[in-house]
Amino acid sequence: MSILKAVLLIAISVYVYVLIARIIIEMIGSFSRNFQPPRWFSIIAEPLFVLTDPPLRALRRVIPPLKLGNIALDVSVLVLFFGLQLLTWAIGVYFPG
Repeated sequence: MSILKAVLLIAISVYVYVLIARIIIEMIGSFSRNFQPPRWFSIIAEPLFVLTDPPLRALRRVIPPLKLGNIALDVSVLVLFFGLQLLTWAIGVYFPG
């Protein structure tokens, strides 16, 4: 396996884990409306949001939330996951080694 291929696959994997952590943090905030995060929680959460916001904002401009009655479902995270998996597959197929 080439070094470039390994670095790309590791970077994508780390980004997927960061995205999962962001989803968990957002779910904590949405399910617990009275949640007051401690300072250490905010220190950990801020870099996760900084890393994941740019691609999610770009996708939200292109893909509007799905309206399901009174609920709007944001599918940009799912599209980003799918895109990252597709990118991982493409790197595995098209990079030799």
